[in-house]
Amino acid sequence: MSTPGPVILWFRRDLRLRENPALIAAAKAGAVIPVFVLDEVVETHAAAPKWRLGLGVGQLAETLQGAQSRLILRRGKAADVLRALARETGAKAVHWNRLYDPDSIARDKEVKSTLHDAGVEAVSHNGHLLFEPWEVETKQGGFYKVYSPFWRAVKDRHVPGPRPAPDLGAPADWPVSDTLDDWKMGAEMRRGAQVVARHVHVGEDAASARLHAFTTNQIDHYKAKRDYPASGACSGLSENLTYGEISPRAVWHAGLRAWNEGKKGAEHFLKELVWREFAYHLLFHTPRITDHTWREEWRAFDWRPDSNDAKAWRRGMTGEPFVDAAMRQMYVTGTMHNRARMIVASYLTKHLLTHWRVGQRWFEECLIDWDPASNALGWQWVAGSGPDAAPYFRVFNPATQVDKFDPDHAYLDAWIAEGRDTPSDTALSYFDAVPQRWGLSPDQPYPDRIVGLKEGRERAILAYQGLK
Repeated sequence: MSTPGPVILWFRRDLRLRENPALIAAAKAGAVIPVFVLDEVVETHAAAPKWRLGLGVGQLAETLQGAQSRLILRRGKAADVLRALARETGAKAVHWNRLYDPDSIARDKEVKSTLHDAGVEAVSHNGHLLFEPWEVETKQGGFYKVYSPFWRAVKDRHVPGPRPAPDLGAPADWPVSDTLDDWKMGAEMRRGAQVVARHVHVGEDAASARLHAFTTNQIDHYKAKRDYPASGACSGLSENLTYGEISPRAVWHAGLRAWNEGKKGAEHFLKELVWREFAYHLLFHTPRITDHTWREEWRAFDWRPDSNDAKAWRRGMTGEPFVDAAMRQMYVTGTMHNRARMIVASYLTKHLLTHWRVGQRWFEECLIDWDPASNALGWQWVAGSGPDAAPYFRVFNPATQVDKFDPDHAYLDAWIAEGRDTPSDTALSYFDAVPQRWGLSPDQPYPDRIVGLKEGRERAILAYQGLK
């Protein structure tokens, strides 16, 4: 049944027209008024995620304009903005795709209540995940706490195929819109923005091209090469999935086609996509994972707070080449190779015995592919305090990791400038991206290790055994 008058489509982390369930439903109900709100949740985003979200919103506005529509921008508390916009336009329904972090859930409940009181229909859809967190249950009826059985439970489930963009129609009158530049969503990035901007892939067309290139040229070697950070074997799609510039359904079906074609790395790629699902499954059922130690027995562990050692870690100046290279990659590109993420997280939480929250918050500040579920699960997994965690005795050795996964030092050479006669452009870009107040220069000597690897590991094992 059509809703009389226009319908508001509230964009959030679903910045695409294709395979967008909320958009498809809204288009069936009436002429669509697409809206993005710089609301109370978005305002809390840290520097890199907010800047990258702003780029995505700008690209979405261009895409909508090409589809004979437009994106209305408003700033303020979501419930108030959407209620006022519905009253202003005569819209009787607002559609959006669900999010699952605690802040978004609280906001969305208030929005639904406010719209209901105003006589406006509020309809949410699943456009962010393959499976709703409450739809995947163990045989006992609870949620999964271990990844492997979760994968087995979902790998053969039906996933609807991706759908094209609908015809949006247009309202008789368009409401007034804010101007994106006036929001200054990238202000906190300062000079780093122009460095990271060289490496972003913004919008659904760029995301689709990325997926096609990966499944055509790289996926066959994904399992064998994905842990080698200089190999270029990964898809890079975490950036686009974060902002919904590509649907997880589209990624799933592309990977599934590759699997059916016999491409060797396809199954492992699908498992990584489902790891994202597992992170959201846990986030929904145990929202404490974002800010509290997940395992009860770890709550008494005496983590070190922030310190000068953590400061050296943040700056990529620990004297441990793999760790520093990874941190510098993050400053230059806004992303970090997955193997490298495990190395830097292990180094901070184990060799430096620093609380995982210190690292989690810094990643939230710096990653353009920051995701609340994956970031929380990743840090707690490595630290040992989370679900499906690495055993306490697993302490990654950055030096042996170099020998195994970067034997020709291509990754180190790409990101570390000190001591090189002709440093790479990417290595030099690190000094252009970081704050000037850090006082860093490629002409300075590379720092000494702040902790010996053997010493750090033994200290960590001793501390963990004391906890157990």
